[in-house]
Amino acid sequence: MNDLHAWLSQQHHGLRTFQTFQQKLEILGQHDPAQRGLCRLLSGIVGSYVEAFDEAPLPVDIAEVAHRRLLTLVESLDLHGNAARRLADINRVATCELWR
Repeated sequence: MNDLHAWLSQQHHGLRTFQTFQQKLEILGQHDPAQRGLCRLLSGIVGSYVEAFDEAPLPVDIAEVAHRRLLTLVESLDLHGNAARRLADINRVATCELWR
């Protein structure tokens, strides 16, 4: 996730960034099966955001908030934590809303 966080921190807050992020999650899940569930959850959250604003005006303030929330969320994940920490991370991701 450190690589994803570093990449995301250098990106613009537009929808293309979120779509590319989903692709990167897919690759990570394929290469690291232990992270597959977490990658799917993150991808679902990002996907619902992309769907909500695809082909619709995306207000800059909403885009900035969504980008910042995703960046903070990715930064907080501990892929090498114990089972309790990983479960807490998964539950936090599952309840995250990027823009509402």
